[in-house]
Amino acid sequence: MLLGASLVGLLLFSKLVLKLPWTQVGFSLLFLYLGSGGWRFVRIFVKTIRRDIFGGMVLLRVKAKVRRYLREQRTVPILFASTVQRHPDKTALIFEGTDTHWTFRQLDDYSSSVANFLQARGLASGDVAALFMENRNEFVGLWLGMAKLGVEAALINTNLRRDALRHCLTTSRARVLVFGSEMAPAIFEIQASLDPSLSLFCSGPWEPSTVPAGTEHLDPLLEDAPTHLPSRPNKGFTDKLFYIYTSGTTGLPKAAIVVHSRYYRMAALVYYGFRMRPDDIVYDCLPLYHSAGNIVGVGQCLLHGMTVVIRKKFSASRFWDDCIKYNCTIVQYIGELCRYLLNQPPREAEHQHRVRMALGNGLRQSIWTDFSSRFHIPQVAEFYGATECNCSLGNFDSQVGACGFNSRILSFVYPIRLVRVNEDTMELIRGPNGVCLPCQPGEPGQLVGRIIQQDPLRRFDGYLNQGASNKKIAKDVFQKGDQAYLTGDVLVMDELGYLYFRDRTGDTFRWKGENVSTTEVEGTLSRLLDMADVAVYGVEVPGTEGRAGMAAVANPAGSCDLERFAQLLEKELPLYARPIFLRFLPELHKTGTFKLQKTELRKEGFDLAVVKDPLFYLDARKGRYVPLDQEAYTRIQVCPHHFLH
Repeated sequence: MLLGASLVGLLLFSKLVLKLPWTQVGFSLLFLYLGSGGWRFVRIFVKTIRRDIFGGMVLLRVKAKVRRYLREQRTVPILFASTVQRHPDKTALIFEGTDTHWTFRQLDDYSSSVANFLQARGLASGDVAALFMENRNEFVGLWLGMAKLGVEAALINTNLRRDALRHCLTTSRARVLVFGSEMAPAIFEIQASLDPSLSLFCSGPWEPSTVPAGTEHLDPLLEDAPTHLPSRPNKGFTDKLFYIYTSGTTGLPKAAIVVHSRYYRMAALVYYGFRMRPDDIVYDCLPLYHSAGNIVGVGQCLLHGMTVVIRKKFSASRFWDDCIKYNCTIVQYIGELCRYLLNQPPREAEHQHRVRMALGNGLRQSIWTDFSSRFHIPQVAEFYGATECNCSLGNFDSQVGACGFNSRILSFVYPIRLVRVNEDTMELIRGPNGVCLPCQPGEPGQLVGRIIQQDPLRRFDGYLNQGASNKKIAKDVFQKGDQAYLTGDVLVMDELGYLYFRDRTGDTFRWKGENVSTTEVEGTLSRLLDMADVAVYGVEVPGTEGRAGMAAVANPAGSCDLERFAQLLEKELPLYARPIFLRFLPELHKTGTFKLQKTELRKEGFDLAVVKDPLFYLDARKGRYVPLDQEAYTRIQVCPHHFLH
């Protein structure tokens, strides 16, 4: 602002007082601008203008379509109908488990039979039906059929059991539960506490003795149902489509609301931003109860006519064989899948595929280059965006390690921002006027997105639980009187506007006066330990400030050269970031989307009365990890500074 005022002042003085010609005025302004640091702006402009123009064009294209669909009150089923009309006999879905191929016409007929059957059973627009099933073509046909009737599907995480499963069914207020026969044991466990009015339908191999009493076999009922398109429900572009549940790593799962416009926006931004093509074939091994698998993946089929190969579960050993068999050109990843693939022994198949793009989020910067070069994948299409967020990002030009960007030149075009937070409490830091303080390049901050409810690209639909929705909204963020969505994620922006994921809220801890990023430490430790699963978290030590670092390592073999490991850590990590405690387990528990579950690990800490796994601590005097026995545990409790770094 000061530089701008100086330039204007010089312009007026040179022209009005000195009466210099325009050429001399122009050169004077240029020299002042460059001499005041303006060359940085020129450098940024030159390096980012192509990227920013492309990103802006993608945004404008999607925005124009969103406005049109909003005006015409389109829905996902209506958009899918257009896709079917374009190529009814093209393969839409392939289920790898049985090699079942469905054309767009077959998917359309199956979903219509679902809608007509549910309508005959008394369901209507606005009702909720829960879907609890492993990946297969029918999963897509079921929720799509529900949407044709205006029934909202509650997509239940197949890893949930007992209390968490009961909670999801209860809070969704579902009138119907459709479950796969493979999930029957989980339903059997909670049948006594289910609402008696809840209608139960089982899809898949039928064995009456394994399902709760009153359950009906869905498959023959759908075969008898008519396949004509049911009458259009009273639903529009911004009405509810289905619910996706959060992973539940910090408590019971919450139902995030997905409206039709959100489904379109997420799928379309990825399609246009990463230059996908209608003839691409997507390999989708991610759970379909999650937005990455069901929106970013399957959405390309329903909205853009691509063929999607569905796998029941991710398999590192079969991954490339599947890609070759089905001629896949795009593979999806999430979380740690890329590391699992790198951990596989080299084989011929990884060089014989036609994959040109890896699409997903959570690829660690430490293995990014190794992944793309070993498997010969030209484009890593990393993106950022939770199911419910309004500030999705895309790394459209494969910048190593980045999850997206925001223009430094035209930052107002896409109203997102990194704002300063107290990294200990994650509270927003505000200026004297009460407005949040924006971060400078290189300064970590929480990503926020301005909420404009009238704009389908900027709206926040929240959760079924209004209290949970309110916790994700902050006021006076960009300016007084506004509202913004809080992602809870800490990112860092570089000078060119590329954004890098740093931590999820609560995943940073402070030790020896320094903030430790668990994400960075986990990446380093995993690499040093041959791509093992590693969870890093902070634990309290009596008599010390902050939290000491602790790493839980999946080590089924039970062997590790701790002396060499300590030596490698000295080279790789600063002293404050090195884990003080190590815990070796047979395996680490993960969510269905491969997020490590740390809550219980953090609670148990290094308490020998609770933890029965092998524990070690970094002895400050010896400079290496030694077993944590009762004597050492007592010494640390009494006088930690003598034994810990």
